[in-house]
Amino acid sequence: MQRIRKGDLVEVIQGADRGKQGRILAVDSESGRVRVEKVRLQKRHLKPGRAGAQQGGIVEDEGFIAASNVMVVHPSDSKPSRVRIEKRDGESVRVFSRGGDLVPDPAAG
Repeated sequence: MQRIRKGDLVEVIQGADRGKQGRILAVDSESGRVRVEKVRLQKRHLKPGRAGAQQGGIVEDEGFIAASNVMVVHPSDSKPSRVRIEKRDGESVRVFSRGGDLVPDPAAG
């Protein structure tokens, strides 16, 4: 089970975008990197007819950052917290280290 999942609300704790919060758009578990909305924006110049831009022009898209540079945000106080995996009732669940609350399911909201 992964500590960070697509849809989680996270805060960047290292790098140029430190302090920004956003939802996880994609997780690359093989390389240990994540894509966060409105973080590490990169501009691409596309010719007309290329994928993503029928007209061409400049397209801004999020880049990947290391998963170790983000922490899941605790919903009660909107501060980042570590996440650990625990066994509860025979199944693995994600739990905030600070307080012991369950991490909300990203699909649920």
